[in-house]
Amino acid sequence: MKEELKIGIILTCFFIAVIGGSLVLLQTGSPIGEYPINSTVYTTVERTIIPVPVPPGATVLLPHQVSDYSANGYGQWRFGEGLGYEKRLDLMPAEYSAGDVVPAARLLHFFVMTDIHITDKESPGQVIYYGYKWGMISGYSPVMLYSTQVLDAAVQTVNVLQEEKPFDFGIFLGDAINSGQYNELRWYIDVLDGKTIKPDSGEMDDPVSGPLNDYQDRFKAAGLNASIPWYQAIGNHDHFWMGLFPPDNYIKSTLTNNSILNMGNVLTSRLRIQSRGFYMGAVDGRTPYGDITGAGNVSDFPDGPPTVPADPDRRFLSRTEWISEFFRTSSGPAGHGFSQSDITTGFACYSFEPASDVPVKIIVLDDTMKDENMPDGSSNGLGSLDKERYAWLVHELDTGQAEGKLMIIAAHTPIGVELPETGLGSLMAWDKYAAVSDTDLVAKLHTYTNLLLWIAGHRHQNTITAFKSPDAAHPELGFWEVETASLREFPQQFRTFEIVRNSDNTVSIFATNVDPSVSDGSPAAMSRSYAIAAHQIFNLTTDPLPSGSYNAELVKQLSPEMQVKLQNYGTPAGRQR
Repeated sequence: MKEELKIGIILTCFFIAVIGGSLVLLQTGSPIGEYPINSTVYTTVERTIIPVPVPPGATVLLPHQVSDYSANGYGQWRFGEGLGYEKRLDLMPAEYSAGDVVPAARLLHFFVMTDIHITDKESPGQVIYYGYKWGMISGYSPVMLYSTQVLDAAVQTVNVLQEEKPFDFGIFLGDAINSGQYNELRWYIDVLDGKTIKPDSGEMDDPVSGPLNDYQDRFKAAGLNASIPWYQAIGNHDHFWMGLFPPDNYIKSTLTNNSILNMGNVLTSRLRIQSRGFYMGAVDGRTPYGDITGAGNVSDFPDGPPTVPADPDRRFLSRTEWISEFFRTSSGPAGHGFSQSDITTGFACYSFEPASDVPVKIIVLDDTMKDENMPDGSSNGLGSLDKERYAWLVHELDTGQAEGKLMIIAAHTPIGVELPETGLGSLMAWDKYAAVSDTDLVAKLHTYTNLLLWIAGHRHQNTITAFKSPDAAHPELGFWEVETASLREFPQQFRTFEIVRNSDNTVSIFATNVDPSVSDGSPAAMSRSYAIAAHQIFNLTTDPLPSGSYNAELVKQLSPEMQVKLQNYGTPAGRQR
């Protein structure tokens, strides 16, 4: 072989891509390049992300005018000061004084991510028209382009934090995917497993020629550090179409075929998913900014429904099929909390004890609605428990209490935030047909002295609620609820939790928001800009101001029995992040 030909072959097999100032080597036939994050990782205790207001007089944009965002001042941010921990004594007796109380021993350290909404943006079964024309950010915003890359950046951020202070486990609180599709769930699991991701469906697209320079390019996910076990809860988007309804045959066939969905407003029409009148549209994956195609009134398309390339991997997953995919993973533990029997029954509740040397029990609760439709035909996106799951929860709590274990309930939907009498018509309220009402559930939880926390997602916001004891003489009956924001919408954060025993034998829970670390110019950085721009265009409220972040030290009174027991547990407490 001539020397020139040898050189030519070598040159065609190797490419150099510059990503955020880092060089990534791409070799044909070998794993494709990665999107590295910044090597230094900060939590919001050290610095925050502050959106920069859109300049006065700037052109008012529509959400799909993505190419005009930057020029008009949308989606800009700056770094702000760190956010300290607000010391919350809501559950403690009125006469309690923290005084010289200090952390004495660390009991548990874990992270939570939720509402990631991995999205097949090119699917003909999305509801892009809802955001494009009707002002629903959950229907469309350009963050849909980068959902896999944002998860990858968040996982890399966890891996760096793991080196500084190891996690006992991580848990994902549902809405892993957006539309209930098989390819969405495989992207999600494969990112966590560190596989090569092709975030493209239908025909292979490359909007910007070359590797690692657009939202459709294949990339090698970093994968979660193998020493961290991760667990999964189910959310309404994981087993309902768009998180709202069991799909009928029309929706199921639309997902895998090429004609774009014809649908009306399922939230207002009495026909719900039987309503028609608008083609919902899809993202054109051939375009650099993810232009919307095939959206509009049916009358605007006299030649028939608009089409996109079909893909059989868009098939809708039943609840049991969704559970079974968590056994097709290279990370641990097997099933990520689910058992083999759950594949048959679809029962998505389980419990585990993350540390053999600490008496803490995690109760993972499926508090989404059952797969059947609501009796009145309305949305299935509410929180709910049937008799079987409520009985299971009570049994788990009774057992944990009897065994002298502190308990944390991990569920997708929060409780007590919008009671039915005040939340009518809201997708955040508790189901009025549930076997146990929201009010009665809270009352039951108030009977367990060892319940520390209810952790949840669903509402895409960072909120902490104190459920005070109904008996002032027994403050240990109070518990905390901590909600964590979504990785999809601004502020695109996850949380870490550190539980420590204090010197006065109370317990403190340090809840910390974390922004995924991003490299300049990376897809995750672009997603942050788009998330802020969408927040501005849809005129959403940032709460708490100015960053949407909230860090707190949550103090909990222990029963006399647990005060004595915990004196023998934990490792010396170190610096709080």
